[in-house]
Amino acid sequence: MIDYVLWEVIENGETLPKTQVMEGVTTLLPITSAEDKAQRRLEVKVRSTLMMGIPNEHQLKFNSIKDAKLLLEVVEKRFGGNAATKKTQRNLLKQQYKNFTALSSEMLDQTFDRLQKLVSQLEFLDEKLSQEDVNQKLLRTLSPEWNTHAVV
Repeated sequence: MIDYVLWEVIENGETLPKTQVMEGVTTLLPITSAEDKAQRRLEVKVRSTLMMGIPNEHQLKFNSIKDAKLLLEVVEKRFGGNAATKKTQRNLLKQQYKNFTALSSEMLDQTFDRLQKLVSQLEFLDEKLSQEDVNQKLLRTLSPEWNTHAVV
């Protein structure tokens, strides 16, 4: 289930703390209203949710970033890769898809899950595969005892 309120905070950035400028001096206004407190709790929840998705070995690198929007941008930049990296990943995944075969030791659902994971990774990198091609790939890679089912 998607929490759209959390995504609004991520996309629009942090709205707190509020500042006031008087005679050239900027001062932070304290959180006083119930609405401000609820907004602050929401921002803490958003940041915590994003931090949970970061691998443990990278937590310290991102812990100092307090704004959820900035945190998401930094994480995407760090783990997203550049165009050359994505091209290399795409080529590697295409090769894995081309060489995909069902293992004799795995069940049908395990084979399907492995293929589906590979297809999802390709789609994430903007490599579109038709459902018919994926279905044909699955049927062609099945072990010989599935031939009668595959033909049907």
